[in-house]
Amino acid sequence: MADDSAKDKVAGKAKEAMGKMTGNRRMESEGKADQAKGKAKGAVGDARDRAQGAKDSLTRDDKD
Repeated sequence: MADDSAKDKVAGKAKEAMGKMTGNRRMESEGKADQAKGKAKGAVGDARDRAQGAKDSLTRDDKD
């Protein structure tokens, strides 16, 4: 999951830069949207990791 979010952020940054260089506002906006998509994927992955950690912590406490 982390690789997808990083890939979206990098691709979005490149697309945004290309849009700025060429004056293509649509491409620039798509790049910004791709970056936001990557950030959202990263946030979901982080939340999933924290939830799994909390679950594991509770499971370990029950066995002690």
